[in-house]
Amino acid sequence: MLLHKDESTLSEVLKIEREKGIKYFQFIIGMIIAAIAFNVFILPCNVVYGVSGVGVILKHTFNINPAMTVFIGDVLLLLLSFLVLGVKKTKGSIIGSLIYPLFIQMAAWIPQYVNISMKEPLLLILFGATLSGLGYGLIFKSGYTTGGTDVLNQIVAKYGHTSMGNAMLFTDGLIIFISIFVFGFSKAMYSIVNLYIVGLITDKMMIGISSSKAFYIITTEEHKIKHFIMDEMGHGVTLLEGNGAFSGNKQKVLMCVIPTREYVVVKEGIHLIDKNAFFVVADAYEVYGSK
Repeated sequence: MLLHKDESTLSEVLKIEREKGIKYFQFIIGMIIAAIAFNVFILPCNVVYGVSGVGVILKHTFNINPAMTVFIGDVLLLLLSFLVLGVKKTKGSIIGSLIYPLFIQMAAWIPQYVNISMKEPLLLILFGATLSGLGYGLIFKSGYTTGGTDVLNQIVAKYGHTSMGNAMLFTDGLIIFISIFVFGFSKAMYSIVNLYIVGLITDKMMIGISSSKAFYIITTEEHKIKHFIMDEMGHGVTLLEGNGAFSGNKQKVLMCVIPTREYVVVKEGIHLIDKNAFFVVADAYEVYGSK
């Protein structure tokens, strides 16, 4: 019995260590991708966002090494975070803040051997944004950050009493606004497009692409719709108990998860059975267990 318990404990330890190893690997790969994207696409196209955007501006204006700018900016923001947010909130940003500028410097030689034409800047910016999003997505998915304005966003969100999304708009928007006076308005527009795509790809990397839809259905034709989904479509249905907040009436809520490719068929089938049915459809990124 004791031997079985020891083997179980060892198995759990190995599983935890394996998961940590996978996260470290994701973190390093994400850093490499983000650093390559910065040197090959972001810096040559003068795209500006975050602390690396300040590095782009200073490289263009004073020929200062962008890796050095990012490093100094990250260290200053870490110190500010320690003072304002405390140790607990800051420690998750330390590794990324110190390693990201190092990777930028290590990848600085790549543009010398990668001949990319600047005749199609929009294409380069789109590709660079996609590559950056992939890198950041892997970094955030591993539980780390690149530091920089991520720290500043937390401070703005806390003391500005706003969401992280609004804080990001403020900090990155301010940096992009400054870039107008350096690169012009058209480059700033490219930066806005780039920032949007980076955020979009990062989110997709973190939570995945929705392959299923979750339906929450309130209907007077409960049995018919349940029969349609279970017998005709071949998917399981869960009955939830609900109470109307205004009327106080008890009602059943049908919940089911179906593949995205069958979304239209299920939606139209519900409408055919009950035109007055109320239902909410949400993306289901991960589904576990049997139906």
